[in-house]
Amino acid sequence: MAFNGLLKSLFSRLLNKRVVSIGTNYFATTDLETEYVSLINLTKTMLVEIEPANINSRSIFQNLEREIDQRDLPLNRKFVEIKPADDDVNEYALLSNIIMGNDRYLYIELLERAPLINTFAKMIQVVDGEIIEKGRTEIVALMPSKKEGIRIAIKIIALGMQQGINVRAAVGMTGAASIERAIEMNAAIGPISGVGFTKLGGEYGVIFEEVPTVERVELSPLPVDNFMYIDAKDSTGFISEYGKDKLIEIMNDINTYIENESQGKIEGYRVGGDDLIINYPNKSIAIKTGLDCAWYALNNGLNLRIGIGNSRREAGENAHLTDDLQIRHDTPSVVFDLANGKYAYYIPTEFTRSSIEYISNKSGTLIVVFIFIFLMTILGWNTGNAWLGIIAMIISLIAVVATGD
Repeated sequence: MAFNGLLKSLFSRLLNKRVVSIGTNYFATTDLETEYVSLINLTKTMLVEIEPANINSRSIFQNLEREIDQRDLPLNRKFVEIKPADDDVNEYALLSNIIMGNDRYLYIELLERAPLINTFAKMIQVVDGEIIEKGRTEIVALMPSKKEGIRIAIKIIALGMQQGINVRAAVGMTGAASIERAIEMNAAIGPISGVGFTKLGGEYGVIFEEVPTVERVELSPLPVDNFMYIDAKDSTGFISEYGKDKLIEIMNDINTYIENESQGKIEGYRVGGDDLIINYPNKSIAIKTGLDCAWYALNNGLNLRIGIGNSRREAGENAHLTDDLQIRHDTPSVVFDLANGKYAYYIPTEFTRSSIEYISNKSGTLIVVFIFIFLMTILGWNTGNAWLGIIAMIISLIAVVATGD
């Protein structure tokens, strides 16, 4: 997109928040990815920075501790940075996590021969992991989430080290990616037990130089709260235009979708209401579902404010931050925490989307028009004929209309 940088700067000023991206250039390889990429580009959904994240090793590790839960991280762990994270939020990595789920493949490798591989496989299956490949010293498994992969890896490492065997583990977006991460970690720190992972473009590890203190770590997963608060914007105005029944129909459809297809547990909803609270097993699912609901409601003329947080209050506060994300009219937005910052997916109005589409498709014409008007204006100033600039604008307008551009 020739004017992409200019458009981001323009909307950053209009929203008074930095626009990280408009639409996406994410390369889709599956039907699911194609569906989401098409919707993001069709609606010109923008990733907006509300409060910038301070991305460094300390914030990465603090975020991991918050995600994994202190009860699942042994006291004698040590964090290592293998490759620093990107200085900025990676829109592509974020979208990949939202669409496909985060690093869900787990690779386990015994660094010495030992009759433990079958025991490790059973431990993975207890937490609903699927064994993809298993050899004498290696396992590749598909886990319910990145969190579960890291959590069970620590339990496996502890069992191995109790028997004098170092264990390498790593999580990745694919089985091959998890193996590659383990290789890189081994090259960086040597044959020390630990689990590698990525965060915001960086490579990190949780390592153990002595047997992990796992008395607090349970094999069965602990419930984790990721709340989503959904509220209809200007429901009174919507009811006056479309009727109460239409609002009930949309909210009931959203309720049914969340309950049956999104892994969400609805906690606060009454038939006829215009808001609800949902608890999710992880943030990625919550954001993905939030986008689904926002697009569906928008297609029916209803704008939603959606917030995601670690508590009901935080989710509600994030939802109300969407009120500041508008140019003139209400639009749907999904606000969430990322690292130690706050970001939002902002869906502009139909008029704004049409304007962006026009500029994107006609950028060549607009560049020629700008140059023509600029040159004619300069010529007019230098010759004392200021009216030449006005004539140039009129000619350009007629030409654009006449050619259908």
